[in-house]
Amino acid sequence: MIIQTGMRTDIPAFYSEWFANRLREGFVLVRNPYNYQSVTRYELNPNVVDLIGFCSKNPAPMLRFMDLLKPYGQYWFVTITPYGKDIEPNVPDKALVLDTFCRLSEIVGVHSIGWRYDPILINNDWTVDRHIKAFSSMARNLSGYTRTAVISFIDLYEKVHRNYPEARTVSMEDQMNIVSSFVEIGREYGLTIKPCGESASLSALGADCSGCMTVETFEQALGQNLAPPPNPNNRKECACYLTADIGAYNTCGHLCRYCYANVDKEIVLQNMKRHDPNSPFLTGASLPGDIIHQAKQCSWIDPQLRLDF
Repeated sequence: MIIQTGMRTDIPAFYSEWFANRLREGFVLVRNPYNYQSVTRYELNPNVVDLIGFCSKNPAPMLRFMDLLKPYGQYWFVTITPYGKDIEPNVPDKALVLDTFCRLSEIVGVHSIGWRYDPILINNDWTVDRHIKAFSSMARNLSGYTRTAVISFIDLYEKVHRNYPEARTVSMEDQMNIVSSFVEIGREYGLTIKPCGESASLSALGADCSGCMTVETFEQALGQNLAPPPNPNNRKECACYLTADIGAYNTCGHLCRYCYANVDKEIVLQNMKRHDPNSPFLTGASLPGDIIHQAKQCSWIDPQLRLDF
């Protein structure tokens, strides 16, 4: 099976020691975000976990624990945008993140790492032209270290609107101009541009709208075929294969204003104070009345040779 770590928080950036301890102990406990005392136990064992997926804005703290990940397949998405502290208050200097990306790529390989330039937002400071220049500069730095650049345009979820009220939807005209330019830049630097959860019409501009976190993505990272169960993702606009995530909402200390996973800064800070790197839970500990369910886990690796015609 595939374990995800990055759809609710940034574990490598803020909880790398905790995750290393979970790998050593061989299991993790995860609370259901919609039913707090319903807890799922996942075994962290390479016999049943084929690949671990990461999404991070700062993978650097995890680099010292990479030996613990050697028994597992890996796929890393590293988000690098050009925004400043007014939008991404606690994200490290982008030059440092670009350097970490390259170091990580040298460890895991180009088929196991992708760049996310998202969300793209448009305002008086961040115009279409400025995004094109920023993307081109970063693409030059990352050329040869990944084959994938995932992009998306800001979605005005309720949480986003509350924390970033001045954000606005990106017009289709601006989307088309950005994607067409990014595709040209991608061709120059060996990057496939993959819009995430956006209109399939962008494929006419040369973008790959087949999904960014797909079974094929994981197969390329593993170098093996997979036979997973039916896709649990019910979002019609998204082709990604979304699996079990061991993170928790309202725990990401980057505090990016556009974040969909944090409700409120104070709640995040309170939750981060409750973090114990030795606990099987990301925040807090076991509570009276918790009901623990053992996840059904097995390897999805398909040993049969496939012939492509």
